[in-house]
Amino acid sequence: MRKLNNFDKVLGILIVIAILLLATKAIALGEDRQRTCLAENIYFEAGNQPFSGKLAVANVVLNRVESPQFPNTICEVVKQTKKYRESWRTGELIPVRGQCQFTWFCDGKPDEPKDSNTLLESFRVADIAMTNEIDITNGALFYHADYSNPYWSDNLERLVQIETHIFYK
Repeated sequence: MRKLNNFDKVLGILIVIAILLLATKAIALGEDRQRTCLAENIYFEAGNQPFSGKLAVANVVLNRVESPQFPNTICEVVKQTKKYRESWRTGELIPVRGQCQFTWFCDGKPDEPKDSNTLLESFRVADIAMTNEIDITNGALFYHADYSNPYWSDNLERLVQIETHIFYK
């Protein structure tokens, strides 16, 4: 067995550091993607709401992540759909209109934010929601706009109304 010289030891340490840095960067990129998914959902679902309305929508997504009824990452919760179909233009799988948990994800409209101020505010709310354990919805897993009356709302416990959304468990 050969004895390691100082160069080999330093090289080994540098390799370990590089691996740790790459792993940390991969974790950070994953966390950043989750943050972006949450901010996009806030933007499209509650962009016209004041802070409390945005935070409440974020709370529902985070509550779903913690619930065994739903996927376990923010992006999977936000993009959850019952059905996909193949795009006739690109061949890629796209969600079927009206089959998503959050309507903006499969409403057939472009998912590109247009109002940069609202998007920045959505990121700010996403950061607050992800770093604090403040849940102003009392554990809500579902919500809808106050002008609609979905079939499922009668079967759930109504918790609170925040701005124009009604929240349920």
